[in-house]
Amino acid sequence: MDFKKLLATDAGWGMFLLRIVTGIIFIGHGAGKFGWGSDQTLAGVAGWLGSLGVPLPMLAAFLVAFFETFGGAFLIIGLLTRFWSAGLAFAMLIAVTMVHLPYGMFADNGYEWALLLMVCSLALMFEGAGHVSLDKKLSN
Repeated sequence: MDFKKLLATDAGWGMFLLRIVTGIIFIGHGAGKFGWGSDQTLAGVAGWLGSLGVPLPMLAAFLVAFFETFGGAFLIIGLLTRFWSAGLAFAMLIAVTMVHLPYGMFADNGYEWALLLMVCSLALMFEGAGHVSLDKKLSN
C-alpha cells in the first residue's frame, strides 16, 4: 500500500469545511453512545442494536461509538481522512438500511440524516481532506 497515496488530497476549501462540520457531528453522536454528555450507555445501545437483529450487538455498539467519536476527531484534524471516512460511511449505510429505512426518508426517525452523513463521508473518502489537514502536510 502506498501511504502517500492514502494521504494525498488535492481537494480545496470545500472539503476542509465539510470535514470539520462532519467531524463535529460524528463526535457528538459517538460520544453520546459512550455515555459522555448523555444518558445513553454502550450497553443500552447494544441492547437496542440487538433488538434490531444486528449481530454481535455489543461489538457493533462499541465499533460505531468508536468510529463516530474518534473518526470524527480524526476528520477534524484531517489525519487518515479516507480511512476514517470509509468506516463512517459503512456505519451510516448500516444505519440507513437496518434502522431508518422502514420509516421513510422524511418521517420521524427517517433516513435522511444518516444518508446525508453517509454521503458526506463518501465525499471525504473520495476527495480527501482538503486544505489545512495533516494528510496534506504528510503527503507533501
